[in-house]
Amino acid sequence: MGNLPDASAPLESLGAPQSVSEWGEFAHTLWGRLTSGRAVSSLVLLLLCLLVNRLLLALVKKVVGRAKIDQRVGGYVVRGTKVLLYLLTILIVAGSLGIDVTSLIALVSVFGLAVSLAVQDTLSNIAGGIVLLFAKPFTLGDYVETDDGEGTVEEMGLTHTKLETYSGQRLMLPNSKLSAGKIVNYSVLGRRRADHRIGVSYTCDPGKVKAACLQAVARTPNVLDDPAPQAVMTAYQDSAIEYHVRFWARTEDFWDANFQVLEEIYQVFAQEGIKITYNHLNVHIVDEKKTKEK
Repeated sequence: MGNLPDASAPLESLGAPQSVSEWGEFAHTLWGRLTSGRAVSSLVLLLLCLLVNRLLLALVKKVVGRAKIDQRVGGYVVRGTKVLLYLLTILIVAGSLGIDVTSLIALVSVFGLAVSLAVQDTLSNIAGGIVLLFAKPFTLGDYVETDDGEGTVEEMGLTHTKLETYSGQRLMLPNSKLSAGKIVNYSVLGRRRADHRIGVSYTCDPGKVKAACLQAVARTPNVLDDPAPQAVMTAYQDSAIEYHVRFWARTEDFWDANFQVLEEIYQVFAQEGIKITYNHLNVHIVDEKKTKEK
């Protein structure tokens, strides 16, 4: 245990304990120097700090409630403020008891540095999650495309975001990479545009082709009238004239309309006698005997 510190020395001069035995000696000295007046004043100060903490937390909750930020972000702000206020309370009360709080602050700083180095990647993901919650590039239920995959947003956490792909897979993306990369949100506007390229024979009348394309789109369910569908000639290819068929549909109806319109175009073209071109391979058979005779 060692010799006990001088009971007459100021507590501020005792310094921070460095071992278990020193903590015991420090507690013994502190108990010996604790007077009724100091205990009462420290208790009153503690109650006052707790009251102030309660008022400040109520104020923070009120401000967060009025601010237009994500509910989870508000929860993190309130909890972080609460931890900070209670830490300050401990330091203030410890100072009123005569404890050297500068040493405690240094100890807390060293501990915080060690923890931050140990969880550096986690903290990076948390920072990315906060950026996503404030920037709001997507919300739950949105279909997004990222540098590492695409799918429907199922869960947004502080460290990872979970996507569900069309093939029934769960994709977990770290928020640090997600916040720093490209994000394409297909759901945010509530509608999507389809664009189909179709190659038609040079012998077909362009006006007839465009009318047939628009007729096929009109026969497709869930296609929006505004913006209006389009059928335009876009390029002269080697063996066909290329047309683009464009239309809009609600996000939830997009894929059904996207696939259905292809079937409708095929049927309308067949009814109107419009030829869809495709690559041909001509094979010429050469008679070697006749070639030699020549």
